Amino acid sequence: MVGIDFGKPLFTREEIQRKIQELGARISSDYAEKDLLVVGVLKGAIFFMSDLLRSLKISVRMDFIHCTSSKGSHPVQIISDMKEDIKGKDVLLVEDIMDSGVTIDYLKKMLIARGPDSLKVCVLLDKAERRKVQIEADYAGFRIPNKYVVGYGLDYKDRYRNLPYIAVLPMEERQG
Repeated sequence: MVGIDFGKPLFTREEIQRKIQELGARISSDYAEKDLLVVGVLKGAIFFMSDLLRSLKISVRMDFIHCTSSKGSHPVQIISDMKEDIKGKDVLLVEDIMDSGVTIDYLKKMLIARGPDSLKVCVLLDKAERRKVQIEADYAGFRIPNKYVVGYGLDYKDRYRNLPYIAVLPMEERQG
């Protein structure tokens, strides 16, 4: 098992925080006159969403949706739905990473059916090489190569979320 610190960070804590400040400034500007509801996708988005909310210069409300991606006829399963009624509201869906796009596409369609005034997507990492559906984030932090990354909320078998940076998971760790 690899210790808590391993590998060269793909993005350091400082780089992540700078990018979040940039995203926060854009979102604050775009929603300056709006009543924004920020919805985080659990578990991965928790660190990103927390820091993003602190970077915003506007008042917001927050909620969460917990889902899992699976293979088979139901690509996404909702474990715990959000509590807020989003009809007529401006909603920002926050996710840690968009790779295949299947989860975000599914959530976006589900939430649009609930009648928000607007729905945008913010992701920290965009792994466009793996996209299986046509979808783009409205706000994206970093584009990354097709590597398995962990840290800052991203996990492998529910481990490594607590790394303060984002790193590529060594192949030997995935085989162990």
